[in-house]
Amino acid sequence: VKRLHGQVIKLSPTSKDYVNPLDINLNYSEDDSPLALKSDFVLSFCELVMGGKTGLEAIERTVIDRAVKAIYRPYLANPCPENMPILSDLHQALIDQHLPEADRVAQALDLYVSGSLNVFNHKTNVDIHNRLVAFDIKELGKQLKKLGMLIIQDQIWGRVTQNRSQGRATWYFADEFHLLLKEEQTAAYSAEIWKRFRKWGGVPTGATQNVKDLLSSPEIENILENSDFITLLNQASGDRKILSERLNLSADQQKYIDNSEPGEGLLIFENVVLPFSNPIPKNTQLYKIMTTRLSEVVEL
Repeated sequence: VKRLHGQVIKLSPTSKDYVNPLDINLNYSEDDSPLALKSDFVLSFCELVMGGKTGLEAIERTVIDRAVKAIYRPYLANPCPENMPILSDLHQALIDQHLPEADRVAQALDLYVSGSLNVFNHKTNVDIHNRLVAFDIKELGKQLKKLGMLIIQDQIWGRVTQNRSQGRATWYFADEFHLLLKEEQTAAYSAEIWKRFRKWGGVPTGATQNVKDLLSSPEIENILENSDFITLLNQASGDRKILSERLNLSADQQKYIDNSEPGEGLLIFENVVLPFSNPIPKNTQLYKIMTTRLSEVVEL
């Protein structure tokens, strides 16, 4: 990313890179008001924060939706960066309702507003408009990683909507994609993105080495049905069996993902299954940047 002069955004409890989960733009939804879609995201966010097995209660959803409408009123009247709300505004709007349900949600948010995990209670201070943006969440920690994944998905959706209004396509690449499908909220949001991206000029792409985890998600059917293109590299025997059943691969086709060399595998496009061999030459800058072989990394 740095070689291509892109923006790397490192999110962690100690990072000074900030991304505001409440960022919104006027193209955020097809509707006249972008608030309905943003309210849905905030509900998912609060559901993760509350951490209950049964999710949010009906009254809790109502007080959150009411708070969302209140905090965005100044921005929609005058859409300038200064009027963009942050989590502490949502927290205060809940408290101002003087209802037990609103207080309960506000107390759960307190850790992320004024507590030790307040990394998302800031206005965005990084260049999310760079042509190439990478979100690094490796150091977010267990408590914040689920929220971080959801927030980044929403940021990317915001970028897609802005690009669409300018006639540009957006490529969204999610590494370790199986992690997004482990949690109900991020899995549901991922499936929604896969369905919604197409007509908005988005190209969602997921990469994973953990096929079993990926295919165990209830949402994977929706995602696969909305994916026209699949690349398979070398697979372990258990994963190969699962993929072959799911993708109807013949015994001959399976040979190309059984002990195959780096850069070799299968391309699946609609009903076409095509073997390929496309290794990256070792004498290129691209290979030196991308190799993960320990001996070669040490040499570099």
